[in-house]
Amino acid sequence: VIVNNLDDAHELIDHAISTALIESKPVYISISCNLPAIPHPSFHHDPAPYCLTSRLSNPKSLEAAVEAAAEFLNAAVKPVLVGGPKLRVAKAKDAFTKLADASGYAVAVMPSAKGQVIETHPHFIGTYWGAVSTAFCAEIVESADAYLFAGPIFNDYSSVGYSLLLKKEKAIIVQPNRVTITNGPTFGCVLMKDFLEALAKKLKRNTTAMENYQRIFVPEGVPLKGAPSEPLRVNVLFKHIQAMLSNETAVIAETGDSWFNCQKLKLPEKCGYEFQMQYGLIGWSVGATLGYAQATPQKRVISCIGDGSFQVTAQDISTMIRYGQKNIIFLINNGGYTIEVEIHDGPYNVIKNWNYTALVDAIHNGEGKCWTAKVKTEEEAIEAIATAQETKKDCLCFIEVIVHKDDTSKELLEWGSRVSAANSRPPNPQ
Repeated sequence: VIVNNLDDAHELIDHAISTALIESKPVYISISCNLPAIPHPSFHHDPAPYCLTSRLSNPKSLEAAVEAAAEFLNAAVKPVLVGGPKLRVAKAKDAFTKLADASGYAVAVMPSAKGQVIETHPHFIGTYWGAVSTAFCAEIVESADAYLFAGPIFNDYSSVGYSLLLKKEKAIIVQPNRVTITNGPTFGCVLMKDFLEALAKKLKRNTTAMENYQRIFVPEGVPLKGAPSEPLRVNVLFKHIQAMLSNETAVIAETGDSWFNCQKLKLPEKCGYEFQMQYGLIGWSVGATLGYAQATPQKRVISCIGDGSFQVTAQDISTMIRYGQKNIIFLINNGGYTIEVEIHDGPYNVIKNWNYTALVDAIHNGEGKCWTAKVKTEEEAIEAIATAQETKKDCLCFIEVIVHKDDTSKELLEWGSRVSAANSRPPNPQ
């Protein structure tokens, strides 16, 4: 909204705030700079109590959607549930968990929904991300004869270059205010939370997909410990980051290889997790770390940020120090935009190297609490993490990790080649 005069300022600002609360999305309020100091009669009394009208499902539409979905799922042999990022917007996370409890189905999440579903749930099988899914997860989801996606977003990144092996006739797609059953009808005016809660009461318990997963599952291996003075490998670093996680921490994953390495972290219950896939914003995580830590001071934020991304938004470190934040930032320095190398290589993906720890020290400038370290080996990483968690637990801790430019996850190599192929496909004929 744009406030250019005081007569409708109340109405416009109330409209913006109520829209933010109802839609669970950000809003923008622009106020002309010459207005704030001007008195106005409407400001002379206390604010009037403000109430929001709750959205309601259409009862008939809800009933029809639940009956159609239950009939379809109860006829399936090995159905599964997949949580999507709009679970949060729809305020349906608890309803989704109750549906998982009642149905017995295997439960996966889309990559951008990591952290929205409790990963300690007994039927949780990991992240469904097509060819770069958690081990054994894609096989269970794509071989199912029915899948319910709650709040999905399908785009080129989440679909790994449009290569998901899903069939529309097997899918129920639940969005925040509508439900689509396979190729059949779409039921509007149905809130996701209401639908999932009602559906949980109608489904027959079916654990076939979960049993199939348990039959094929093989535990992951652990990266080999590095030899003394051996250059640090990224998978070894993340083994130690895994050990840092608790219900008092939150993970911020930057766009890039951290997407894939952080997806493999196993989140304890109530451990926060955020990453931004919809636009693939490089540099997003520095500001996101600042915002998350300011809003959730009871958690210590652990951020995994690439050097190229950090160069875009490095100045937000200053505000973190100013407000006394205690974040732990791992600056993974591999000398360039590695994710872009895998999508479309070129000399523009190599960047000028900075002395990152010296930059942060300069921003610190002796004011506030900040500690920096530069590590090149596993021994140095272990020591730096211990310092950050113990003697420097009240400081912003910035740990620059030097790794080889080609040290990437196997998932990034696979994902990059598929997205690259999708990006270079011939245009549709006119």
